[in-house]
Amino acid sequence: MYVLRGEIVDRYGFKLAADKTTFILYAHPKYYDSTPEELAKKLSPYVNIPVGELTKKLSQTNKKIITIKKDLDRKTVREIKKKGLRELSYEVKNKRVYPQGTLAAHILGFYNPNADTAGGIEHKAKDYLEYIDKTITYEKAPNGDIIYNISVNPEDVSAPVKGKTLTLTIDSAVQHVCEKYLLKAIQKFKAPRAAAIVIDPKSGEVLALAVAPTYDPNEYGKYTMQEMKNWAITDVYPPGSTFKIITVASAFMNKKINKFSKINDTGKMKIGWWDVVNYDYKSKGAPGMIDLVYLFEHSSNIGSIKISQMMSDKEFYDSLRLFNFGEKTGIDLPGESAGLLPAPKFWDIATHGAMGYGYGASTTAIQMAAAVSAIANKGVWITPHVIKYSPEELETKIEKRRVLDEQDAKDITELLVKSIENGKNPVKMDDFYIAAKTGTSRKPNSNGTGYSNKLYTSMVGYFPASDPRAVLYVIVDSPSGEGIWGSTVAAPIFKEITVELVRILNLTPDKHITKK
Repeated sequence: MYVLRGEIVDRYGFKLAADKTTFILYAHPKYYDSTPEELAKKLSPYVNIPVGELTKKLSQTNKKIITIKKDLDRKTVREIKKKGLRELSYEVKNKRVYPQGTLAAHILGFYNPNADTAGGIEHKAKDYLEYIDKTITYEKAPNGDIIYNISVNPEDVSAPVKGKTLTLTIDSAVQHVCEKYLLKAIQKFKAPRAAAIVIDPKSGEVLALAVAPTYDPNEYGKYTMQEMKNWAITDVYPPGSTFKIITVASAFMNKKINKFSKINDTGKMKIGWWDVVNYDYKSKGAPGMIDLVYLFEHSSNIGSIKISQMMSDKEFYDSLRLFNFGEKTGIDLPGESAGLLPAPKFWDIATHGAMGYGYGASTTAIQMAAAVSAIANKGVWITPHVIKYSPEELETKIEKRRVLDEQDAKDITELLVKSIENGKNPVKMDDFYIAAKTGTSRKPNSNGTGYSNKLYTSMVGYFPASDPRAVLYVIVDSPSGEGIWGSTVAAPIFKEITVELVRILNLTPDKHITKK
């Protein structure tokens, strides 16, 4: 008796991983009842080897065992066995296969049955995938033979025992679309890597978690651990201007501002030992009094710093912790990082100010996606997850907590939508309102001190804004070229994926345009 690992399927039952049983066919010259040529003629149709070539192989009578063919399927072996050839024997092999190739590789991980090692969901859900929910009872004789009696079901003893099928929240069509456009982007911008996450904000279900470049888990031995790492949940970085959404939300939570608030944007300012300027200060100067729509539309660093300064260190920190920064989201995948959020006692004026525009903390992609999902979900944060749980399991495995008043969440959504509608943002759509924000941040040096000249470009948003069905976060690491910004690199990818999501999820338009 041997155990097959359970299958892994997407939310619609689309097979992503399964155990495949294959057989190796051997010949034993010592027991030949036929000549090598006669045996070759009998076997050739089943093993797909020409008679002449097979005869030559079977003629190696000086060998004790001859390997005829590997990877034969069960049906073929059954047909060969019918011929009653006692000079043949068979070895059973179990192999983990991923029928969709590279699709969702960084979620699935890999499984090596010989060494019992695994990564990704294969590792996380090991006990579930190998769980046997029926008891097989039989006795064995001293020589290992099974003693058959009335209580023994022959099928239980001879048929492979299979673990439970694991259903994921992943939508293979959405996953494919994300992978396709990420690959296109890293090729275009000669970027080393990129990631995209799609979450249903109402449930916390992850519809896609894509990393490019990807790998083939069927051939995982050819890749390094770095290539197989799911950096969307493991690696931290300064989020940049996408974090301004969280700064504004934190100030709403602490009753420091509302949707009508205005801030004096001086275009540049000094915080501690840092001189901070808006990205467009040299060309446009100081904009003066701005509203929050302008802050998002023009990504005002100064406006964001001044809003952060309205809160005490503790107020701002406590708000960020409510959004789950500085703590693992609890996503059901191995290797997640908690990010970096220093405690208030370590803050100074520069840290506090930098936090306002996305530099004081380091986050993971999944943390950013989950935090913005809370705003899209009327202020309720939900643990992101890739396993499709039963209602009973959801009660114990998934956390839901209110972090923001529903009206505040609605107001922030309105501000984000207006910031997209007002400008020439490439993600703007004819039939849907999008609540979104771009981000560009400098990449820290590998030695941990200072910043390099490389950039992270990102965009996060949700739609349809009136009743969000999907949160999308896109990040590209170190793109090359001229004019590299979140708006020029991440935003076009965001738009391409969004257009496909509208079709795949069959979303209903929420923008009503009167055509003349």
